[in-house]
Amino acid sequence: MSDKKIVNLEDLKNKSTEWKKYSRIGIGIFLFFIIIALILTNIFIVKEGEYKVIRQFGEIVRIIDEPGLNYRIPFIQTVSTLPKYQQFFNVDQAEINTKDKKRILIDNYAVWKIEDPKKMISNLRTLENAEAKMSEFIYSVVRTELGQLNYDEIINEEKSKRGSFNETVTKTVNELLKKDNYGIVVTDIRMKRIDLPAENEESVYKRMISERETKAQEYLSMGDAEKNRIIANTDREVKELLAKAEADAEKIRAEGEQTAAQIYNEAFSKDPSFYNLYRTLESYKRTIDGETVIILPENSPYAKMLMGYTE
Repeated sequence: MSDKKIVNLEDLKNKSTEWKKYSRIGIGIFLFFIIIALILTNIFIVKEGEYKVIRQFGEIVRIIDEPGLNYRIPFIQTVSTLPKYQQFFNVDQAEINTKDKKRILIDNYAVWKIEDPKKMISNLRTLENAEAKMSEFIYSVVRTELGQLNYDEIINEEKSKRGSFNETVTKTVNELLKKDNYGIVVTDIRMKRIDLPAENEESVYKRMISERETKAQEYLSMGDAEKNRIIANTDREVKELLAKAEADAEKIRAEGEQTAAQIYNEAFSKDPSFYNLYRTLESYKRTIDGETVIILPENSPYAKMLMGYTE
């Protein structure tokens, strides 16, 4: 019996040693996986177009803006992401008064980006706060700039004095953002549209129609005046051409009659009696018509000629 008891105690001792050995191996494997998990869960990737902000106990200790793999200290450091690329912000529609006390609704948009993430987080905290601050500045600057213009100068391109309005607003807003160290910059501010309050639309539309009709009438009057001027010039030129042509015709006619008279004189001088007869017949042709009655003596040479008598 004593031998069996000694054997059993030795077996238990060996088993206890083996168990401790396997336990240490298991704990080692478990700790290894825990370490691997901690490493994997605290590795992060910085992508193109983003900032990674590393905080330690709430304070910013590092900002990474280059793409690649990075690591944070477990349980101590936290990682947050901010966009590095340009962002579009649709500014809320706002109502302003023009220089001539007209109310208009202005709708703008802005393109902006984070230039200094540390300043942005310190002074604005979130992207929503950044856009709210931009909206406040944009409204203030637009109200000041357009408040110096009359309504017609804003909406009428022919009378507009806005000039480089968008560039002026962008520059002024950036100066305000830089002054307060907000860490953001506006790259472009544009006016999308200008509307009227509903109660003012009808009266403004009527006035615009009246102005356009007046302008159209002005163009028509200018057209009529130009037409009358062209007609008058044309009539004058026609009269001048006709007068010149008539003078030339009279001159040619006189020269022709003079030449004909010379030819007649030369021809009739060769036989004066025939010339007298011809002149007589010509006078009869002008004075005698179908109803004329001529009484001639029987012995008249002309009567004998008409009767066919010859001597």
